[in-house]
Parts: sequence; C-alpha cells; structure tokens
Amino acid sequence: QVQLAESGGGLVQAGGSLRLSCSASGRTFSSNAMGWFRQAPGKEREFVAGINWRGERTNYTDSVKGRFTIGRDHAKNTVYLQMNSLKPEDTAVYYCAASLTYSGPYYVARALSDYHYWGQGTPVTVSS
Repeated sequence: QVQLAESGGGLVQAGGSLRLSCSASGRTFSSNAMGWFRQAPGKEREFVAGINWRGERTNYTDSVKGRFTIGRDHAKNTVYLQMNSLKPEDTAVYYCAASLTYSGPYYVARALSDYHYWGQGTPVTVSS
C-alpha cells in the first residue's frame, strides 16, 4: 500500500520556522515530481511548492517565495519543506503529494489534478 506521511507541523510564533517532512512507503517516488499543498479553514487546497524528480528544479507560489524551500532526499524517499519567516496567513493543514505525470526531466507539477498520491496532512498554526 502506497502511503505518504507528513510530519513536523505544529504551533509557532510569527517569524519562526518549521521543517516539514514527507516520507513515502510502498513504492519509491525518486522518478516523480513531488509537491506541497496547503488548505486553510474555509478555503480551497492550494499549491505551495513543487520539485522535479531530480531535485534540481523548484517552483513556489508567490506568497512563499524567499521564505520556503522544498528539497528531496532520494536515498530516504523523502521530501522536505523548510518554512522560515512564518506568518499567521501560513496557518493551514499542509499536504505532501506525488505526481505520476511526466512531462520531461524538469517538470514541476503545480495543479491539483497533476498529483495522484496524497498524505493525510500535518497542521501548521502560526500565532501573531
């Protein structure tokens, strides 16, 4: 059974940092684009960051550029999201996702429909 498990969420003050991890089991995703999404209460799930399968190309939503960094460790079948300078508006449940879509070696998936496996989410709360 394929599973994605997020960890690292929690409560942090504005300006603080958190590092989210996503561990995959049941299959390897070393050849797949991976991403992070988030969903705040009453809002739709939105793209946060994505990374291509080789880990050399990344993409971010504008609101997190310069503050968040996505990375991956193929040996550990894990994807990370380093979040710095957190703001109250970053409060949401954060989801890890894996894409089965392939559009070249530099492909970074952004759309919800491009992702096929999802974790259960980890909550992040940023207090002001």
